[in-house]
Parts: sequence; C-alpha cells; structure tokens
Amino acid sequence: MAKAAIDPIKFEVIRNALTQAAEEMAIALRRSAYSTNVKTRQDFSCAFFDKNLRSVAQAFTQPVHLGSFVRHVPIAVQRYGPENLGPGDMILSNDPYGGGVHLNDISLIGPVYWGDELVGYTACLAHHVDVGGGAPASVGAFREVFQEGIIIPPIKLVAKGEFDDDLFRLVLAQIRSKRETAGDFRAQMASNRTGALRINEIIERYGLGEFDRYIDEIIEYTDRRTRAEVARLPKGVFSAKGFVDNDGFTNDVVKLEVKITIDDDGVRFDTTGSDLQRRAPVNSTFAQTFSACAYALRALMDKDLPVNDGFYRYVHVNAPEGTVTNCVHPAPVVGGWETHVRLNDLIFEALAPAMPDAICAGTKAMQCHSGFGGENHETGEYYCFLETIAGGYGGRSTSDGPDAVQTHGQNTENAPIEETESNYPVRITRYELVADSEGPGEFRGGLGLRRDYMFPEEATFTVLADRDKFGPRGLFGGDPGSTSVYAIIKDGEEEQRLSSKTTVQLQPGDVISYRTSGGGGYGEPFKRDPQRVLADVLQDKISVERAREHYGVEIDIDAQLVDESRTRDHRVDK
Repeated sequence: MAKAAIDPIKFEVIRNALTQAAEEMAIALRRSAYSTNVKTRQDFSCAFFDKNLRSVAQAFTQPVHLGSFVRHVPIAVQRYGPENLGPGDMILSNDPYGGGVHLNDISLIGPVYWGDELVGYTACLAHHVDVGGGAPASVGAFREVFQEGIIIPPIKLVAKGEFDDDLFRLVLAQIRSKRETAGDFRAQMASNRTGALRINEIIERYGLGEFDRYIDEIIEYTDRRTRAEVARLPKGVFSAKGFVDNDGFTNDVVKLEVKITIDDDGVRFDTTGSDLQRRAPVNSTFAQTFSACAYALRALMDKDLPVNDGFYRYVHVNAPEGTVTNCVHPAPVVGGWETHVRLNDLIFEALAPAMPDAICAGTKAMQCHSGFGGENHETGEYYCFLETIAGGYGGRSTSDGPDAVQTHGQNTENAPIEETESNYPVRITRYELVADSEGPGEFRGGLGLRRDYMFPEEATFTVLADRDKFGPRGLFGGDPGSTSVYAIIKDGEEEQRLSSKTTVQLQPGDVISYRTSGGGGYGEPFKRDPQRVLADVLQDKISVERAREHYGVEIDIDAQLVDESRTRDHRVDK
C-alpha cells in the first residue's frame, strides 16, 4: 500500500503548532514563576518529546539547556519507567550522572495522554535559585557533589495533577529560599499542563494518526535539512587546545582539548586529552559537553533549520569518562557550565582557519555566576539570589563584537536594578561598560561590564566564574580582551582581589565588584578605520592613550577629530 502523501500546508501548520505549544509552555512558566532568575532572566527551557522520547519541539530560551535536555529527559523517563506514569503524573529530577547538568537545573517531566493513549511528554527545566548545599544560591567551590545541594533521582512529585505533599516538604526542607522555590516548582507544573493542553488541541483537530505521521515527517525533514547543511561544511580534521583559568582550589589551569572531524558521515567531536576530573567545581557532565557541541554545530547552519531529533542525531560526541568533559560520581558539577562554554569557544577556534567569515574571536566564554543570600531582616525570610553577568563578544570578520552581552548558548536576560533592589536587600551602586576592556583589532571585541553590589546587611557571596588570569583570545592578528576582576570594596577603597571561584562573608556596607572581560579582537588593530577609533573615544569606550598605543590613531580630543598626518606617521613607524 502506497504511503499517503504529505500535505505541505498541513505539515507547516502542525510543525508550527508544536513549536508554539512549547513557546506557550515557556510563557506560562515565566508568568507564573516567583524568582527573578526564572520570571525575568528566563533561566529555563521547555520542550515536547514524542512517545518514543524523541525531541520534537523546543521553546528557544536557553540553548545550553536544550542540548542537555535531549539527554536528560529520555534517561529520566526510562529509569523511572514510562509504565509507572499515568495522566496527570510528573517526575522531578536533577541527577547530574543521569543525563543531567548541575543540581540547580531541575527538570519536571510529565506524560501527555490522548484518552488512554500515551502520545508524548512535556518537560521543563528551570534553574532554581537555591537547592541547598554549602552556600546560598548553591554555587561555590565544593569538593564533591554532596556539598552542592539536594540530588534528586527521578521521583514522582505530581500524581494525578496534585503535588505529593510529603515529597514536596522533603525537597523544600533542603532549600533556603522555600517560598520562591515552591513558587517556581508550581510554575513548572503549570507549564507542563499548558503544553499538554495544546498538544491535545492539535490531536483533536487532526487526529492521532495524522499527529504521529506528521511528527515522523517533521523529524525526517529536519534530518534531510541537517544532512544538506553538513555537506556544505568544510571537510577535514580540526583541533584546538585551551583551558579554564583555575579550578577553585589550585592555580593550575584545567586543560581542554577538542578534535572535530567533518566528513560525509557527519560531524564528530572528541575531547580526548582533556584533564581528568578534579575535586573542584569545574567538571562538566556528558550532557553539558553534548550541549556545547550541539550548539556549536547548530550555529554554523541555516538559521531557520528546525531543532529536534532529526538534528541531534548528527551530533556525535566522544568524551572519555572520568575527565572534566564527562565526569563521574561523586565529582562536583556546579561549575560545569563554565567548562561547557569555554569548550564552545575552543570549538570555534578550531574551525576558524577553515571558516574565517563564520567564526568570531574569543568571547567572555564563562557563565560568570553571582550568587548571594542571607536573612532579610525586614521580612525575616532567608533569601537567595543568583544571576550571571554579561561580558564582551568577540570581533567578527565584518563587525565589532557586541558590548556586554551573554555569549554562545547562554541567553539569559539582564536582572534589572529596580527589580533586584525591590526584592532583595542589596543595592546596585555601579552598572556600566568597562572602558578599554576590548580586544583591539580591525574589528574590536565587545566591552566587558561592571556591576557593583552593596550590602546593607550581612550576607554570604559566591563568585563562580573565570577569566581572572587570561582574557579572550584574538583572531587573525587581533589582540586578546581584558581579564576579569572580582573584588571587595570597603569604605570606598578596593581592599582585596578575589579568586574567580570563592565564597566570602560580607559585613554591612561591603561592596562586591564584578568587571568582566572584553571580547577578543579580529584582524590587526592598525588596520582599523580611524573614524571607528574616534567614535569609540568620543563614546568613552576607549581612551585617547589606548587609541594611540593599540590602534596607532592620534586623536585631537579638543577638536574631536583624527589627526590624519600623525596617525599615518604613527602607523608607519610601528
């Protein structure tokens, strides 16, 4: 019997309806959440998987999550047993060695039924502002995973649409910010319910048979598109070596290696040669490494390529167990995202010679966590806050790197000063670009960001970041961006520079200052258009001295003009 033809209009309607279902899950989660980290910064992701646990549709909030999600959801469901899940049930999990990432990222997964028929799963992952452990916000330089917070294997938290009160109390008992965390869990449940409703509406309109048939076709369509995109990539073997600046307990760099093989069979990533896992917070789980590779591959393809199982099946990763790119129990994992995003930068560095117009210079390439907490004396409540600070993007072949943005798969938004100060006992006293932090180049890197926190009450503060030793690399003759600075300021004076991975106790009036790295430059700095240099000086992005020393451009600041004769002489002399 001949296979029924695919109606292209129906195909697009169903494909977009599935994507919209995932997007509505994201809207429901964001509007229902309590914490700034979820409701404002959008540190979450949502997706729909079919009954065979294939990724079908994703809401595009955090690419770092989406690549790891396709590992975690199938493993969690299979370990719990799909036969143990009925209508209205949902399982909770954050197990880093069961397809998960760091403990703050907790997934809630629920089956979707059409009558008595299982048709798929809705899943949402949210970064919870605290999961217990050794420091507020559950970030810190810990030696083993048990110090990082509560570890949750797949457990049924929601049964027939209702929270299991005993389990819910048990989970919340481990957590400092109970009100916010409870609210965010309820928002995740609302998100999954919203997704299930939308999926049922699609089936009601088209029928279960057509629903299943078109899901198969959507995945195969993506497969064909991905195969064509891979065929257009340069063939060969590409490699690079790099490192995370330190592990939080020693000053030794954490070595990373990546080899990328592109041939007619697809794209293979191999991290053999990376350091063995550390008793320190720099270990990436396999899901995090897979996510880095998936993001890098997707970034090199057509921007309208769908992302589902048809794409992910082309991401082949070999990350040896027991290394910092695929750690095993009981390695700490809280800083695994720092290693993940540095691996992203390394993958692009490896491919730069073959794809110079598609690759940017080095970026901030760190999550750059800022986590703090304590007792709010006004409310009597224990509070926790977490955000990640932006930095400079690398210069590109035709344009400067953006200033003060999140980089690569990190897509979280800014936490506004007004909201932060209204909800937490902290004051943001400085929030500005860091002048002269860019990596000079024909196209300069983006500027880093300064954010200073002043605490009117005692608090515990954790820096979990990087880039305090080495700035982002330049490319094709460009110079590196600045290093990052983390410091304590007392009585208006900088008292102490902090490690990029440390926890400190603060007294009333203390200030913690973050000054993040700028992006690397692309191309030789003396080839930069002098008028671009002038514009940067007039906008206070670089100084007159930096224009002269790094770009060979002499600025008459009084006339606000380039001194073309002296610039020409200066550039010739250099």
